[in-house]
Amino acid sequence: MSSPTLITPRRSHVFAKEANGHYVEEQWCARRLFEVEAFGAASAATILDPFCGWGRIPQAAIAAGYQVLASDIVDRGARERVPGLDFRVVDFFDPRGGDVGVRWPLSIVTNPPFDRVDVAIRRALEVATFKVAMIALWRRLPAARWLSALPLYHIWLMTPRPSMPPGSFIEAGGKVGGGTQDFCWLVFLQGYDGEPEVRWLRREPQGAGQ
Repeated sequence: MSSPTLITPRRSHVFAKEANGHYVEEQWCARRLFEVEAFGAASAATILDPFCGWGRIPQAAIAAGYQVLASDIVDRGARERVPGLDFRVVDFFDPRGGDVGVRWPLSIVTNPPFDRVDVAIRRALEVATFKVAMIALWRRLPAARWLSALPLYHIWLMTPRPSMPPGSFIEAGGKVGGGTQDFCWLVFLQGYDGEPEVRWLRREPQGAGQ
């Protein structure tokens, strides 16, 4: 007689859909991106995060030496979390206000609503004059044929899997960790006409601590 099968309880969270797509990336995701991807001369380059949420990406960009602008459709307190942040309430998908008044060259780095990544990327490429970097779900890329028409430059696979729960879950005291989805950074370079290069973006630089 065979031994009974032990069923391991599922420990991952199944989150309800967050209003306006506010999902919070772990802080290392942006910090490491700015360590490996250049967005122009830091002191002269401006980065816009149009879905800034709590301001984690702007905070990492500022730490990397960039000038930063931030906006979101809702004020989630980014200015309080990132003192001195230039923040405005703007609907990035509205062509009348999506550029938040910026008239000089910039890159866009952001964590967009996952169900509107394609629209967000196309809009960002209309606004940015250098690079666009957006977090996306890796599992959706094989079917994303629309990407082939865009200047996709780098794909950074994030490891280990970052957890990106709704902001409301974190505010309610939920424990962050144990990500179950594979995420990547999609980086577009204006004028690029070639195949994208796939790279690993590790939470700690390779060889760190060795």
